[in-house]
Amino acid sequence: MRLEGVIKTWNDERGFGFIEPQQGGQEIFVHVKAFSRAAGRPQPNQPVSFEVEIGPQGKKRAKSVQFIRAARRPVRPPERPASPAQWGTATLFAIPAFLLLYLVVSVMWRASWLVAAVYAVVSVITFIMYAIDKAAAQRGARRTPEKSLHMAALLGGWPGALLAQQMLRHKSSKAEFRTVFWVTVGLNVLGFLVLCTPLGQLAGLGRFN
Repeated sequence: MRLEGVIKTWNDERGFGFIEPQQGGQEIFVHVKAFSRAAGRPQPNQPVSFEVEIGPQGKKRAKSVQFIRAARRPVRPPERPASPAQWGTATLFAIPAFLLLYLVVSVMWRASWLVAAVYAVVSVITFIMYAIDKAAAQRGARRTPEKSLHMAALLGGWPGALLAQQMLRHKSSKAEFRTVFWVTVGLNVLGFLVLCTPLGQLAGLGRFN
């Protein structure tokens, strides 16, 4: 029968000490030979398990003493800072493709610089809207309606929204939201072509230049 206790005292020079049993009662004599050599030197206050035998003088002593190791708590890996979302094919090429389209339209039909200014300003505003919405989500505060985010994208802020989705990892994995978002991108680009190219004349809207 194995018992548990704590090494109450230990004389390392003489190689013996006493164990205080966990269940109480008389302290049990223990000699260094009762420990395995691989266990290391005993120290006071170390929890141990042991068996009891009767020594040559008829007194109790501990044998087969083992140290009780404290259970180690699982080490949690350090949390990594949120990294940008993976750039999908459409996400990766949407802004460069639109910049190329804008350059072609500007060269061929001299699109007004006001158009570029509108895209830049609204994109900055939209990026800020995404940042505020993410902060609100983390705090459990009132959120920005998705309709407002989609309207900002439709009005020309979709490049800023796209950057926010990737850099802030916000609204980047919600399939329904992303579907509506890409519809707003398509409508905005179509509106740009209608206003700034001969397509507007065909539609009776004229060109924005």
